[in-house]
Amino acid sequence: MITGFVSAVLLLRGFVHLPVWLAPTGGGEPFDPRRSWALAAAGVPGRRVTGAAAIGLAAVTCMLYVIAGASAAVQSGGAPAAALFAACAGLLLKTLWFNPWLSLGVLLDVGVVVAVLSGWPASLY
Repeated sequence: MITGFVSAVLLLRGFVHLPVWLAPTGGGEPFDPRRSWALAAAGVPGRRVTGAAAIGLAAVTCMLYVIAGASAAVQSGGAPAAALFAACAGLLLKTLWFNPWLSLGVLLDVGVVVAVLSGWPASLY
């Protein structure tokens, strides 16, 4: 039961990244996924480059969470490492493109890191 729950949470956590970062921007959104405060401060030019970087990092985060969820579903020993890498990629993404609207995502990624480092439910192994 817990294996299915953890797998579903990791899979859903991954798939939620793509709609957020692939959403078209028309000006009425709460935040612009194409504008990175950190990359702008570093002198990276234009929304096109920062938007492509955001989408790329979101796709990597999604892929890693899907791998973690699938690994947890089959009770693979690689699930904790995949979940940890996925959460770290998600935290990097949300740090470079930070907006208060992403705070729940930051908390969820931190929760995954804490769960993995504390040995999450032993029934997954």
